[in-house]
Amino acid sequence: MTRPLNVAVVMVTLVIIVSWASLVGAQRQQVDQKVTDPQAAIKAAAAAFKLAKPDDNFKPEKTAWGDPNIAGTYLVATYTPLQRPERLKDKPFFTEDEAINELARVIGQDAEVDPRNVHYDWKEYGMDGWQSPIRPSLRTSLITDPPDGRIPPLSPEGQKRRADRLAAARLRAPEVSVRTLASTYTRCITGNAAGGPYVRGGNPDPVNTTGSEAGVTAEIQILQSPGYAAIITQSNSDVRIIPLDGRPMPPPNVRAWLGIARGHWEGNTLVVDVVGFNEATWLDQAGHPHTEALHVIERFTRTNELTLHYNVTIDDPHAYTKPWTTSYTIPWAAGAELYEYICQENNKDLGHMVGK
Repeated sequence: MTRPLNVAVVMVTLVIIVSWASLVGAQRQQVDQKVTDPQAAIKAAAAAFKLAKPDDNFKPEKTAWGDPNIAGTYLVATYTPLQRPERLKDKPFFTEDEAINELARVIGQDAEVDPRNVHYDWKEYGMDGWQSPIRPSLRTSLITDPPDGRIPPLSPEGQKRRADRLAAARLRAPEVSVRTLASTYTRCITGNAAGGPYVRGGNPDPVNTTGSEAGVTAEIQILQSPGYAAIITQSNSDVRIIPLDGRPMPPPNVRAWLGIARGHWEGNTLVVDVVGFNEATWLDQAGHPHTEALHVIERFTRTNELTLHYNVTIDDPHAYTKPWTTSYTIPWAAGAELYEYICQENNKDLGHMVGK
């Protein structure tokens, strides 16, 4: 038996689509993802970096209903490590020249493809992080609190949870004698910072590991309508709908893969409060765990025409000994489009992932 569509849901969806269409018409800065020369990309990133400094007097335009306009497509990939590398332990910030040189170094690593490895050459498809509006960063880590730029120690429960997850990922399914897929992201459910919080970054230090890649399929699109904001994430095509009308949180026993969000405006900043997470996910692909006690507060602020500043505090007393905060700028990828994320269909790497 079919059910009639919820009229309110349909109206909200239509308003979001109409408002998004009107805003897209104003986006004129196109993203050239056909560039295949890393040096050209570095020069373009450095130029964008110098032009897109925060403007203390910047006031974003308003939507037709009076909210600050932060709608658009943004790139959440970054070459900045999540945690401050040991070699930079006493250096929270780069100079401008150091930031540009650091980006040039990690782009050089990322652009290289070793044919001995099973690896997609992403630049064939314009998908490498440096083939995007990525920019240098003055920060040496995404973590801004604690001041040392490191994730606080795991609690005993957090240590056990992480160890159990890693052990489970190494198991083999006895009925087929192949390795189980390690995470919800590998299994195309959710992950890769797909539903927020957007905890990304190098893992842990591009100098000493091959984990310098900024990431692919790392775009988000923010849509706005009266009383709502929505965030679509390219990876896994996850959608977060954030009510802005002051409604209360649901009961604590209500859980969701992406958490349950409520938002409000503080001046020009969209503040998003998220609880009710499903504890089966990771915070990031580096395996940082969380529990159902996870409480996330995100802040989105447009600092100039081309940049969104993102700040997120992770508070999970069952997994970490104290809260921690990451903060970074997200470039506006005006003119870019999100495409349907296809995960396992015709995935030729599946045999390598579950084989010996």
